[in-house]
Amino acid sequence: MPELMIGVIGGTGLDQAFAADNQGEQREIGTPFGKPSGPITLAQWSGVPVALLARHGEGHMLSPSAVPYRANIYALKSLGVTHIIASGAVGSLREQIQPRHLVVPDQVIDKTFGREGSFFADHLAVHAEFSHPFCPHLRRLLLDCAEAVETTVHDGGTYVCMEGPQFSTQAESRMHIAWGGDLIGMTCMPEAKLAREAQICYALLALPSDYDCWREHDPGLSKLELLNEIIANLKQVSEYGTRLIQAAISRAGELVEIDCPDRKALELAIWSDKQQIPKKVRQELQLLLGEYL
Repeated sequence: MPELMIGVIGGTGLDQAFAADNQGEQREIGTPFGKPSGPITLAQWSGVPVALLARHGEGHMLSPSAVPYRANIYALKSLGVTHIIASGAVGSLREQIQPRHLVVPDQVIDKTFGREGSFFADHLAVHAEFSHPFCPHLRRLLLDCAEAVETTVHDGGTYVCMEGPQFSTQAESRMHIAWGGDLIGMTCMPEAKLAREAQICYALLALPSDYDCWREHDPGLSKLELLNEIIANLKQVSEYGTRLIQAAISRAGELVEIDCPDRKALELAIWSDKQQIPKKVRQELQLLLGEYL
């Protein structure tokens, strides 16, 4: 039977829930791209090997722009991760996507500009196909587990990923809606792109904690009351997200025999002359490109 290992990248709120529910072996991993956000915890859920990583590090000390995305994905790849279920707090751009709902997006608009978005940009011309940024099989698994939670789970949606760390202006928020955006967040990119370059199936579970600023807040709430409301929403939606991910992992064996093209994403993606790739680069990228070199 082919090997299966699920990487779980926890965003705001969810990483603490993972830590509370799992006691496993912690690994400090070094990579050619620096250190990951923190140690990776190796555990098992329902007999499935899992690698848990808190995206923002211990104590949530890393802003979205400072997350070492390349190191995180490389480290998970080095441990044998074949599929990643990521999570992250988002703002809703649609009335029907309410705080405390869950969303399994199917598209992304990338507005980031200050992050390293490829493993290969400094060395090679590698062009991975990315028209469908999320693994359809992993998405379907999450959606099939929707009954595990007492909230609405939306099938599909476009995630607008902004650089941050500031939130949108109201004009920007309305523009994102006009573009067809359904969610606004700061962490999906380049994480999903790097997972594709690492030939790891990747799906995102988005956790709406509030409506973005296109929708006026209740004028009767003070700033502190509004913040407390958002925090309460995030705590509840994180609990839902944890349960849904756990349910999906318990059924992850269904993915083993699926021949997903994401696992061969670099098969036709290397445009550089392989004979001219320096030995040092070959060694550095062996984990990612070895089967094609």
